Formats: sequence, C-alpha cells, structure tokens
Amino acid sequence: MEQGTKSRSRPRVAETRAAQYAIETIRQFARLDLNRRQRTGIPEAVLAEGKSGDQVISILRSFVEKSGQVLTTRVSPKCGAAVKRKLGERYRVDHNALARTIVLCRRGFKPAARGGRIAVLAAGTADMRVAEEARVTAEVMGCDVLRFYDVGIAGIHRLTEPLRQMLEADVSAVVVAAGMEGALPSVVRGLITVPVIGVPVSTGYGYGGKGEAALMTMLQSCSPGLTVVNIDNGFGAGATAALIANRVAAATPSRKRS
Repeated sequence: MEQGTKSRSRPRVAETRAAQYAIETIRQFARLDLNRRQRTGIPEAVLAEGKSGDQVISILRSFVEKSGQVLTTRVSPKCGAAVKRKLGERYRVDHNALARTIVLCRRGFKPAARGGRIAVLAAGTADMRVAEEARVTAEVMGCDVLRFYDVGIAGIHRLTEPLRQMLEADVSAVVVAAGMEGALPSVVRGLITVPVIGVPVSTGYGYGGKGEAALMTMLQSCSPGLTVVNIDNGFGAGATAALIANRVAAATPSRKRS
C-alpha cells in the first residue's frame, strides 16, 4: 500500500473508532451509549426501575430514533401504560408484562437475525418471569429461542422432551432459571455439551427463600460448564447466552441467515 493510501485510511479508521463511543446526553439525567451493540455485541438496555415515567419515555424516544429498537427492563404496570400512551401511536410497543420488559421499535423496523440459537428453561411456573426476561433479551439480540417452562427436578421426567428438542435444534447455550434449591441448572449441564447459564430466582420459602439458597446451590455446582449470574438477572443471562450463540453462528456458515 502506498504512503498516500495509508494516510487517507487513517481518518476513516479514527472516525469509525470514535463512532463506537458516541454518547447522547438527555437533560443531564442520562448519557446514552448509542453504539454499545456494535462495540460489545450487547445493546444498552434501559432499566426503568428507579426512573420516572418521563425519564424513561425521553430515553426510549431518543434511543429508538437513533437505533430503530430499544429494550427496557423492570417496567412497572404504571410505566408500561405511560409508554404505550405516549409512544404507542408513533412506535411499535411490545410490552411483556410477565417479563416486565418493553421492546420499542420504529414502524417497519426489522431487526437483523444473527443466527444464534439458545434455549431458556424455567424450573417452575413462578420462575417464568425471569426466564421470559432472558428470552426477550436474546431475541432482541437476534437469536432464535426455544423455551420450556415448569420442568423442575420435582418431576425430572418432564425434562426428557425438552432435552431431545434442544439436541435436535443444536442450541449453542442454555439459560436455566430456578428458585427454591436451584438444582435444575446443574442437572441440565450434566446432560448436554453446551454452556449453561444458571439464574437463581427469588422464589422459595423461609430461610434462603429469596434466591440465596438457589444462588449458593448453583455456585457450589459439581457440573463444570455452569456459569451463574446474580439473583433474578434474566437480562444478564439472556445477553450472555445470545453473545455465545451469535459468535457460534458467525463462525458456522450453515447457521448464518439473511
């Protein structure tokens, strides 16, 4: 390459790198990391909890105009209603009340499929809220998601069919949400060949019943290849599983989709 060509390419490289760190400030209460998805593979998500409805709406409006799509987590019923009322006419609002998420999209926006494929399991029906947060997150990141709920170890035979389907689908990672004693992620990891992300859920009785017992069980797992996120952190689990699966898809031509 000639010296002049090198010199001309340097500004373009600098511009590309600078764009990865673009930030937009909203009235001094938010600094939006607009290109986090391009930089890290995981989009910035808006945590609605602890924010006013007006703050959430301002952040979502700005994000969706720049990126076409934005995920919001821990959305209260009041906040969800406000978002639908203020933004529903202009944008597509997908409110999952169980997961406490909102996915806001510009009309006509089609997110790119990344080709990743994961499974999400919930040990009990009470654990579905966290599993659903993981599912929504992975789908926003372009993954296909198989889901199987109420397959806990109290009736271990319920796991047989989901395991068969996961093997047939050749999933690249599995998220398992479990409360109570939290044993299901270890069982699943002992039966499959892909990484498992365990999510302790704050369901249970009495001592250790707010997710602490499930967390300790998962941390003490004797099934190597099980990684554990914090209590009720479905977003973190879904993002990690999707990141793994999308990397696998990118390296496997047969997994790539248009």
